[in-house]
This record gives sequence, structure tokens and C-alpha cells, in this order.
Amino acid sequence: MDEIVNEPAVAYQKRRYTVEEYLEMEKEATVKHEYYQGEIFAMSGAGNNHNKIFSNVFVEIGINLKGKACSPYGSDMRMNIPENTLFTYPDISIYCNDIKHIEIDEESFILPTVIIEILSPSTKNYDRGKKFTLYKDIPSLKEYIMIDSESVWVQAFYIDDENNWKLNEHKEISDTLNLISMGFDVALNDIYNHVRFDKE
Repeated sequence: MDEIVNEPAVAYQKRRYTVEEYLEMEKEATVKHEYYQGEIFAMSGAGNNHNKIFSNVFVEIGINLKGKACSPYGSDMRMNIPENTLFTYPDISIYCNDIKHIEIDEESFILPTVIIEILSPSTKNYDRGKKFTLYKDIPSLKEYIMIDSESVWVQAFYIDDENNWKLNEHKEISDTLNLISMGFDVALNDIYNHVRFDKE
């Protein structure tokens, strides 16, 4: 897991930590950390485009899910994957029905249906590679969506009827992202509203 050491941040200290130690440290931490197989990693901060995209997407999802059994949560929501030990903070996660947490910590949640990551230069390789591999261990996950913050580019992976991951890719501002498992669409024009790229 060298990519996890190098991206998106540097390991906290070169020793192994228990899950309990990690959770206790997070209570007092001023920045968020990931945990994976005994190692702790500080997560990188978010830029202006990242924050604008987050706000745009979160609002659209919230409107579409109002009154339904699923709800979106932001990056303060800690998620755990018991199948591989990862603790992390997805940019946006959608949980359906009764949200569940791990036995030892009521603030670490499991079994999301959708995860959305907003890609930045420091995290995009990790989010597209090793992190997606770890996310695939989540038995409830139906969609994994990556939204680029440096260009119009949305990669939407979903589970098909044969339990295989398939990709819908969008690179035109006129395109529409279909959240298949949620049953609604979001226009890329709304996702990238007020977002400016360096080349513009």
C-alpha cells in the first residue's frame, strides 16, 4: 500500500496504532486522519474549487433526497470499512434506511450506498486507484463517483445487475450525471456552477 503512504499525506508516526488509539486521537485532532492497518495518515485540505463543487453537489443531492429513506453526509462523517480496516472521511456519502455504526464507536459509520470524492491534485491518483480498491470491499456500495476539480470530468462507477463495476464518464458541461441507485440526475452545469479553472 505504498500509494497510501505517499498520497494524500505523510504517515503520522512510524509505528503501529490500534483502532482504539486512532479513535482517541481523532477526538482531539485539529485535522482529519485516515487509518489503515495500524498506520495513521493526515488528510490534505481542500481548495476553493473543491469547496464550491462540494456545496453544489450536496445541495442538489439534498433536494432530490428530501423526504426519502436516504440522506447525504459531508466530510465530517467518518466511515469505516471493517473488511479492510480503513477509516476515512469521504467528501460526500449517502446512507439509506437505518444508518449503522461500528460497535466500539458511535461516530464511525458503515455501509454507505454511494460515495462521492472530489478530486484534487494531491489526492486524485489515490482516489482513483488504491482508495477505490478499498471502497470495493464495502458490501452495500452501489456507486462511486469522482468529480475532478481542475476540469470538467466526472467518473461514475456503478454496480450492474451481474455485480460488475461499470463506468459512465462525462467531460462535457452539457452532460448529466445519473445517480442510478438513487433514481435522479444532476446536471454537470449545476455541479460546476461558479467553478473557475486556472486555464480560463
